[in-house]
Amino acid sequence: MSADAVAQTWYMTQRQLVAVARQPAYLVMMLIQPVIWLFLFGNLFKKIVELGGFGTTTYLDYLIPGIVVMSALNSSMWAGMGTLEDIERGTLNRFLTTPVSRSALMNANVVQNGISTALQSVIIVLLGAAGGAQYPGGAAGIAVLVLASVLLGAVFGAFSNAVGMLVRQRESIIGFNTFLLLPLTFLSSAFMAPSQMPSWMARIADFNPVNWAMMAGRSALAAEPDWGDVLARGGALAGLAVVAVWLSTRALRSYQKSV
Repeated sequence: MSADAVAQTWYMTQRQLVAVARQPAYLVMMLIQPVIWLFLFGNLFKKIVELGGFGTTTYLDYLIPGIVVMSALNSSMWAGMGTLEDIERGTLNRFLTTPVSRSALMNANVVQNGISTALQSVIIVLLGAAGGAQYPGGAAGIAVLVLASVLLGAVFGAFSNAVGMLVRQRESIIGFNTFLLLPLTFLSSAFMAPSQMPSWMARIADFNPVNWAMMAGRSALAAEPDWGDVLARGGALAGLAVVAVWLSTRALRSYQKSV
């Protein structure tokens, strides 16, 4: 990506960050849900860790990476709604008449989502620490967890943008997200250790990118991190993010030809 494209992406990102900052109610709601998951699930299932296979001494320690990744997934899947708003207001069409890089138009949404996801993830980690969670992996482990959540957000944020460009209907995005959210969450190790899951569910979870992010974060946060596992899962997420961003840019070019 050229220096001009990078500068344009950052300019468009700032525009979106300002729009998000003007919606404090949205920011509050994005934090309330993780807090509910964190403390309600953390207390409801705290004795389940006694079954073994969780790799932590408390269920809260196990749950934190799951909540961080789930929050990233939940917020990024709605990125396409912002794209639809730009289409409906005619904002996107006006940008298409300018020399701005087409990749910048789409990547700005991904970068803005990444910044929001990173901030949200750090807050959840801090709330977990306030609730008694331990992070043996230290700052490096936390950084890996945040990066994994950002990469996952990039995957589903870019994919949501592509869907928004193609369907151009809010109802379709809502239905699509509702259909995917629960299977992606429960066919992962968000709440249950893989060794305690039915074998077929654990098998599917191995191919679930949401689970890749969770497992990478948990591996990095362990007292003795498995950096090979972290790099393998993180690399897979990064590769998937590149593909998703490419698809969103292609969807924009397809949209441009239709207007």
